[in-house]
Parts: sequence; structure tokens; C-alpha cells
Amino acid sequence: MNEHINLCLKKEFDLIVIGTGSGGSVAAGKCAKAGWKVAQIDSKPFGGTCALRGCDPKKVLVGAAELIDWNKRMNSHGVNTQSSLDWAKLMEFKRSFTQPVPEHREKGMEKVGITPIHGEASFTGKDTIVVNGDTYQAKHFLIATGAKPAPLSIEGFEHLTTSTEFLELESLPETIVFVGGGFISFEFASIAARAGSTVHIIHRGEHPLENFDGDLVDVVLEKAREIGINIHLNAEVKSVDESETGFIVRAHQNSSTTNIEGDLVVHGAGRVPNIKSLNPEQAGIDSNKQGIVVNKYLQSVSNPQVYAAGDVAAIEGLPLTPVAGFESHLVASNLLEGNHKKADYPAQPVVVFTIPPLAMVGLTEKQARDQGFDVKVKFHNMGGWYSSKRTNESHTAFKTIINKENGQVLGAHIVGDKSEEIINLFAMAINHSVKAVELKKMIYAYPSHASDIPYML
Repeated sequence: MNEHINLCLKKEFDLIVIGTGSGGSVAAGKCAKAGWKVAQIDSKPFGGTCALRGCDPKKVLVGAAELIDWNKRMNSHGVNTQSSLDWAKLMEFKRSFTQPVPEHREKGMEKVGITPIHGEASFTGKDTIVVNGDTYQAKHFLIATGAKPAPLSIEGFEHLTTSTEFLELESLPETIVFVGGGFISFEFASIAARAGSTVHIIHRGEHPLENFDGDLVDVVLEKAREIGINIHLNAEVKSVDESETGFIVRAHQNSSTTNIEGDLVVHGAGRVPNIKSLNPEQAGIDSNKQGIVVNKYLQSVSNPQVYAAGDVAAIEGLPLTPVAGFESHLVASNLLEGNHKKADYPAQPVVVFTIPPLAMVGLTEKQARDQGFDVKVKFHNMGGWYSSKRTNESHTAFKTIINKENGQVLGAHIVGDKSEEIINLFAMAINHSVKAVELKKMIYAYPSHASDIPYML
């Protein structure tokens, strides 16, 4: 009887957006401003992963760790301060960025006429969902629920802490073990090691940070080991057991078992689309391991009322916040004007915020050669260059890949201070087909890291 009443009292919208991060908010705002009746739903505090549990708070911690590293490098070069991190105060500073977000985001939604709904959404039909027992109907849906830590076939998997929980730690454990050699592990390990923790990274393959150029990753590994991070490669975690003092991580490495003790074990072995709780099959929404199966317009191939954007969409866009925003713009245009904008992706710069950061855009050397390009490859350590030497940073390098046929930049890879900024210039060059010779002719502010670009070509 109650279920019947709920169905009769269902609330109707033109668009319901599930998720309040970049992948959902752009489209929600645009459609609301166009006069559509829009609702936006989230089971977590409003704001999305990047603003609350990812990029933004992480970068606050990275900034503090960078200062520690810079001071240490300059200790014998005129900087006598012995700095250290006060974790509790640093976390308080981090919260000054994250705490205002949910209220600010919700007020912004209400200002443009979006109905905010708190709770977990679950599809009950092609055009209906239930949240907290209430039924909602819409002409269109946009799923932008992001990603979550991947389930791992590890005995004791429930003992692993996620990146979300790491970013809320009130105190930092003495010993931390990271499972997996991806972004999360290397970024958080860089922070924790400089805050005084003993850190281990366990990666089952031979090469961590697998999507980055191997030569540049080697430079990152050298720096990580120099600051005391223990990196275990070709080691597959089999179990995590509780001990009297914390946890014991057991891994198979080189035909033997390695036991590593830690106070905290952190999941850093990848993420998967966060769609299971939505019950997409109830709405006839096809999905696979990569997420919701969509066409070039980011529309579900099996339920045309549904669109998807961000990490939850099975398409070639990288799982990055700016890409989610890019896709949300496309969805808004296709909703408001009919399908006319395809998801044609420009070169997408990617950064792992280790210290120093590692950045890339375009093709790796292997990808370029595999695709049949005749390439000129330039790879050098920049430790002796002025921009690195003035802060005593020796772990810095670059690799550029140039198409010999037309002189255009195919890929750029940089590890070093400000690489996250320099890579944007290379992205612009690739996206606008700027030839290497034109980049070399430019006049750059000097001395600056960008003024190194002509020497990279």
C-alpha cells in the first residue's frame, strides 16, 4: 500500500542529475538556467570527490610537503630552518577548504532553481528512481556518480583504508602500507614520508604508474627511494591480517612470501565506476567494467533517456575532473538542443602530484612508435639546468616526442617543479597543431620554467 502511495505521489522533473561533482553540476546548472525543472541527488555531502575527498584537499597536503622538501634540499645552501609538519594543524587548514563546500554548493543549486535531494538513488524503471522511499520521475537522467575503490581479491580486504579516510586522519600512523602503485599511493606516500611516517608501496607489476613514460617514472622512483619510501615491485598482496600492534600485509614476491607490518593499510590499487547501487539494470541501462555504455553523445545506448559523464561513462575520456566538466558541458548541449555535439577529446594533460610532480600529455614514446610515427625523441635529466639547480633539485627530467614528418609535438613528459604548469603549454601546442619550431621561436619570461621549453625541443 505504501509503495502504491509513493508511486502516486512521485515528483516529476525534466532532468535528474545523480552526483554533485563536476560531471553533474555543469549540466544541472545549464539546464536549470534554461528553464528546465532540475533535481540533483547525492548520498554524500554535496560537492563531489574532487572538492571534498580528492584533488583539492590532497593538493593542500602536497603543498605543505613540498615546503618540507624544498627546505631540506636547501639546508646546505643558505636555508637553515629545520621544518616539520604538524599533521593536526595541517588537517585543520585542509578542512578550511572542504568544510564550506557542501553548504556553498547547495545554496548555489537553490539559487538557480535546482532541487537538492540528499540520499542514495536507485532506479526502479526507465524513467523512475527512488530516494529515501520517495519516487521521482524524469524525462532525462544524467548519471555522474564518479568512481570508488576497486574490490580486490585479498583476504582481509575489509582492513584496507581508502583515500577518503586517509584525508580525514587526525593523526598520522608511524608506518603506512599502500597497496598498489598508482596515483593515490605515490601521491599520499610522498606526503606521509615527509610528515615522518615509514612508508611502503606494494605493486604487483614491474612498473608502477603504468600509464606514464617508464624513463620518467624511474626518476620518480629514485626520488621516492631517496626520501625513504620502500617500494616493493613484482609483489602481489595476498592477505591483510590484524596483529597486536596493527596489521601484517603478506605478499608473494619472487617465489617467496614477504611480510610487511604497518599501522595503516591504504587502498591504492585503482578505482571502478560507482554504479552498482543505482541498480541500472532496472532502467535497462547497459554497463560494463568501464561504466555505463554510451554513444558519442554520452547517451546510454540502451536507454536514450539516460546520459553519463565523468568516471562513470565507458568512453575514452580520462578519469580526470576537467574531463568530467568537459563531458558535462557536452551533455548539457545535447539535452537542450538535441544530440549534436560528439565527445571528441582534445589532448588531455595528466599529472601525478608526487614531489616533484610528474606530468604528461599526448603519446608516450612507445605509443608513438606503435602507431607508426617516425619520431625524434629527446630525453634528458634537467638537474644541471638553472631552473632545477637554483633549488637544488636533481630529480628532474623531460622527454619530448616530435613527428619528423611535420615537426608537430606528439607527446611531452616532464618530472620536476612546475611540470604541472609547463605541461599545459604542451597540451595547447598539441591541440592546436603548433609545430616544435614555432614553440622554440616564442619569447618566454626569463628566468622561468617555461623558458626551458625551447631546449626540450
